[in-house]
Parts: sequence; structure tokens; C-alpha cells
Amino acid sequence: MSQFRSTQIIKNGLGLRELRAVLAVAELGSFRRAAAELGYTQSALSHQVSALEAALGWPLFHRPGGRAQVRLTPAGEAVCRRARRALSEVEAVAADAEQAARGEIVRVRVGVTQSTACEIMPGALRAFRDDYPGVEVILVAADDPEDSREAVRRGDLDLAFSFNPESDEYIEAVSVVGDPWVILTRRDSEIATADRPGFDLLHGLDLVAWSRRWSAQVELEQAWQRRGIAPKIVYRTDDNLALQRLVAAGLGHACIGRMAASRAIDPVLTWLSPDEAGVPRTIALCYPRHRPVSATARSLIAAIVAQAGRYWPG
Repeated sequence: MSQFRSTQIIKNGLGLRELRAVLAVAELGSFRRAAAELGYTQSALSHQVSALEAALGWPLFHRPGGRAQVRLTPAGEAVCRRARRALSEVEAVAADAEQAARGEIVRVRVGVTQSTACEIMPGALRAFRDDYPGVEVILVAADDPEDSREAVRRGDLDLAFSFNPESDEYIEAVSVVGDPWVILTRRDSEIATADRPGFDLLHGLDLVAWSRRWSAQVELEQAWQRRGIAPKIVYRTDDNLALQRLVAAGLGHACIGRMAASRAIDPVLTWLSPDEAGVPRTIALCYPRHRPVSATARSLIAAIVAQAGRYWPG
């Protein structure tokens, strides 16, 4: 389809009304019921859908005739996915405008892990503040992925960082940056100069590990067990600073994300990137599917993704 034709829908004034009509027919399976729901005559609603189909150049529904339920075509399914997002955006813009008109402070609550709070958010917020100087961003400590997702579902958080999340009917997850496991050690340790470092280097060595309440740590240890790798775990902690201090003191090695390792707190520390496929570890940002995400929050998401891509590509 030419660019001219694809933009005709906007130039001809076809937009939100037609998108709402298509969504109503898709959800109710009937032009008659959709017309009643939206307060139109059936002929008026049918005209709106037909106008959109003509503008796009594709039929959006299979129309079997009679009282049989209408079904979306593949093109219709694609349009509905985009339509839901578009209408959600419009609702979010309206909500932002209403808050601003009332003089209310616009707030975005973000659940952050220790690494993302220290390494991603400062740069992202610096860029975000240029366009949204009056927005209050609240950073909430949220290191447990399941707790973070539940907080987003409940509406206690607008956004939340998580590791390896999967989108579901309540949560949408957008990948921010890969943060693979690496080995943190002292520069003078026996493994620091290994030519081809791998997790097997840790077999039998003292290890400072994360708490097992973190599913990512459990998955990592299970992967080692399957391979017969058995480090001696001497300390566990939930605190990134404490973990690095223990390693710097020579009390063991550790496995942490590359992002935190690249900003190690002590010059005696270095990190090794295992030359092997390990347990995947991706930092993602979660936001709700069941309620509108404000335009302000979406702009913050864009700033976060841009910041992470700038400093930790791939």
C-alpha cells in the first residue's frame, strides 16, 4: 500500500470513531449489538466500518449474513490490536491534560531494582526532565520480580523493572537491555586471568550469592547443578553493595549482572564474561494492559529504553 493511501484515513477524517466501531463489532460479534452499544443505527455503524475498510483497502470482517456471528479477518485482527493501543493513548493524553488543567502534580511510580536505579534511571531521568520538568517520578525499591508485577497489576506502580518477564493478559513487558550473568572476582584472584572463562571455574570455590528468594538465582544454581558445577556458597545477601564488598574483601567470588559488574564499586574488582551460553537474563519494563498508560509514562519508557541502549547495546 502506498504511503499516500495509508495516510488517507487521517486526511479524510476517519479515526477514533471508526476504530471504536470496529472494536465494538469485534468484541460483540454483531453489527446490531455493536450499534446498540454505541448508540448508533446499524446502518450508520456499518457505514463507519465500511469507510475504514475502504480507506485501508482490506476487509476487516467475515460477514456470513443473517444472524451468524461476524469474525475478524487477519487484517481486522491487526487493526484491532493497534486500535486498542491508539484509544488507550488518547485516553491517557486526555487524563494528562485534565491533571495539568487542574494544576495537579503528574506522578509516575516506577519499581526499580538496585542496578536499574543506579545505572539506568539517572541518565533516563535527565533526558526525561528536559521535556517533562514538572513531572514527579517516584522510584520505589522493588527487587522481587513477582512482587513488582503484582504491584503493577494492582495499580500501586505505573511501571516496574523485572528480569525475564513474559507478557500476560494483565502485564505488557518491553525488553530494555540484555544483562547476562558474569563472574565478579578480585583482580589478583586465581581465576582473574583465565583465557576462556566459564562458570565451571567456580566449581569448588567460595561464592557470595544472592538470596534464593530471587528466582533468577535459583535458576542459575539449577543450571550449575545440571552441569555438575558445585561452588561452595559461603554467604548470601539481597544487597548489591554488600555482595561487592564481600568479594572485594576476598571472601569469595560472585555472579552478578554485567551492568552492575561494569560499574564495580572497588578498583580491586574485575569481571569475567563466561565464554558459553548461560541462563538468559534480560531486564524488561512492565506496564499494565488493563488500564491506560499515560502519555507521560510512555515517554519515560522511551527515555529508559534509549538510555539503556546507549550505554549497554545488546
